[in-house]
Amino acid sequence: MLVKVALPLILAFIMFSLGLGLRGADFTRVIKFPKAFGTGLFNQLILLPIIAFAIVMAFQISAELAVSAMILSFCPGGVTSNVLTRLANGNTPLSISLTAVTSLLSIVTVPLLAALSVRHFMEADGPAVNVTALGIKMFLLTAVPAGLGMLLTAKAPKIVETISKTVSRIAVVLFILIIIAALAANRVVVFSNLPVIGPALILLNIVMLGIGLGFGKLLKLDAKDATTISLESGVQNGTLGIAVGTMIVANASESLPPTTIASAVYGITMYFVSLPFVFWRKKATN
Repeated sequence: MLVKVALPLILAFIMFSLGLGLRGADFTRVIKFPKAFGTGLFNQLILLPIIAFAIVMAFQISAELAVSAMILSFCPGGVTSNVLTRLANGNTPLSISLTAVTSLLSIVTVPLLAALSVRHFMEADGPAVNVTALGIKMFLLTAVPAGLGMLLTAKAPKIVETISKTVSRIAVVLFILIIIAALAANRVVVFSNLPVIGPALILLNIVMLGIGLGFGKLLKLDAKDATTISLESGVQNGTLGIAVGTMIVANASESLPPTTIASAVYGITMYFVSLPFVFWRKKATN
C-alpha cells in the first residue's frame, strides 16, 4: 500500500503544490538572469553528481547506499529550495525558474543517471533499470501534477490564492511522513550505516552550498543571486529521491528499499545545515 499507492500519490501532490507556484514566465525568465541561471544549472546537473560521486567513493559507502546517495544528487531542489530561498531573502523568481527547468530536465536525466549508478555500484547484483519506463513514471508523477497546478493557477487564481497555503502545509506534512516511513522500513540498515551516510550527506550539503556562494562571488553576482544559486545547488528534492529509489527496484515488496535511505536521512540532515545557512544569508542580503 505504501510503495504502490501512498508514495506515488504523495510525490504527485507535492509536485502539484510546486505547480501552484509556477507560471509560464518562470520558464522564460531565465533570460533575465543568464549568468546566475547558467551557473545554477551547471552546479545542479553537472557538478553536484560529480561531487556526490567523489564523496561516496571517499567514504567507501556500500553499493545500495551509494546508489541512494547518487539518486539524491540527481534530483532538483523542489519546493524546499524555493521556500528556503524566500526565507534567506534570496532571488525567489530565480529559484523558482531553476526549480522549474531542472524539474523538467530531471525526467530525462534522472532515469539515465540512476541506471548508470546501479550498473556501476551494484554491478550484476543490481536491478535492471528500464530507463524509458522510469522516465514515463517520472513524467506522470512530476510533470503532469505540476502542469495541473500551473493550469489551475492560470484558470482560477482566486481559488489558488485561497488554497495554496493549505496545500503547502499538507505537502510538508506528507514529506515528513514519507521520510519517517523510509527510515522506519530500513531502520536496521539506517542506524548501522548512519555514522557513514550521515556525515557524507552533511558534507555534500555543505560543499554544494559553499560552491554556490563561491561561484557567485567569482562571477560577481549580487548577494541575493549568490544565495539563490547556493541553495539551488545544495538542496535536493528528497521525496523524489525516495520515489526513484523505490521505482528502480523491480519487486513487489511493500517496504521502501535501501536505495531510498540517503534521501530519507537527507530529509533530516539537510535542515541542520541549511537553516543556519539561511539565517546567515538573510543577514548578509539585508
